[in-house]
Amino acid sequence: MATSERLFEKLKPLSPGQEEMKKAFMNKNYEIIGLFGPTGSGKSLFSVVYSIDAVLNGEYSRFILSRPIVDVVTGKELTTADIGQQYYELATSYLKDILTGFVEWGIVKNLLDSGKIVVADTHYLRGRTFDDSIIFLDDAQSISPESAVEIMMRIGRNSRFIIAGDPVFQKHLSQSDGASMLREILLGEETAKVIDLGLKDIVRPGARRGIRLLLEIRMRRRSLNEAEKQVIDSARLHAPDADIVTVVEFIDEKKTYNILSENVPDALIIVKEGHLGRIIGRGGERIEAIEADTGLKLRAVELTLDFKPLIRAIHPVSWVYKFIADVDFAGPDLAVKVETDGFGAFVGQKGFHVKFLDAVMRKLLGVGVKAKEIGGKRRK
Repeated sequence: MATSERLFEKLKPLSPGQEEMKKAFMNKNYEIIGLFGPTGSGKSLFSVVYSIDAVLNGEYSRFILSRPIVDVVTGKELTTADIGQQYYELATSYLKDILTGFVEWGIVKNLLDSGKIVVADTHYLRGRTFDDSIIFLDDAQSISPESAVEIMMRIGRNSRFIIAGDPVFQKHLSQSDGASMLREILLGEETAKVIDLGLKDIVRPGARRGIRLLLEIRMRRRSLNEAEKQVIDSARLHAPDADIVTVVEFIDEKKTYNILSENVPDALIIVKEGHLGRIIGRGGERIEAIEADTGLKLRAVELTLDFKPLIRAIHPVSWVYKFIADVDFAGPDLAVKVETDGFGAFVGQKGFHVKFLDAVMRKLLGVGVKAKEIGGKRRK
């Protein structure tokens, strides 16, 4: 059944990453499309609208939706064996939430009733093959790598596979996840397209605030070593009105990567936005008193979604921040785009500067750091 107005054409990209997504969906050379990034960046919306549009216009016979249902309290993935019909009701509600304003629900319901939209439990796909279908695996970070690969094996003739996941903010830190694993696999596939969405691609109202709160919660839950605890205890004495999110100490990391620069502190104090002056003091007297108590060289930064100040605060080369064009998430890492004239200084001899940043960020947030060289005007 062809429609006079294509649904997917009504969907207007609102960010560079969304523009890239739309182009990838329209390029038939890509049999597999991987979308990786934070919530609110449009991964599910673009995937579902494209899939339904393709089925309505006869490009594929079926749209197979496979999405894990996770209990947010226990973290357990629920199956049809656990909750029965409610599994399909939750999947239907998910579709309704996404498609409101884009397509009449009656059209979607007809597709569900006629078997053109199929909800598939991620646990019961073995032995099935999906021909002439679009298979969409959403929230891939919530399933194991083995389950993710099992779903990819179900792709039949004249079919297309879409995977979406968040390998940073919504994954469990202590486990490997399907999103990160499949992203690595797809990067080496000729007929696959991997699109990394970042903070700049978040367009859903409230999502940026939610991401910032997730980062804050993750930092506040960090297990602190003795040096970090001493900094916080001293800060409570000398700066009682400063809201400290966490402290990360990295003396051993400095030794490992031979970081001798006087520019690099021994530890970094992360404070809530608006509290930087409170931890430092008008003339720096507060942070100096904490340094005297602990014997550590300290620096403080505010927690925001702009990671440039954080990188600047710990990088061994003080002037290199001038050449940092952008810092954003790409897959499970922070990608730092550096102009050519500053790239060598940013990376450091034997890559030690980037390796040092990577070690500190993994300690602080559980994410790595990668540097990417980009062109830029030569500076004096």
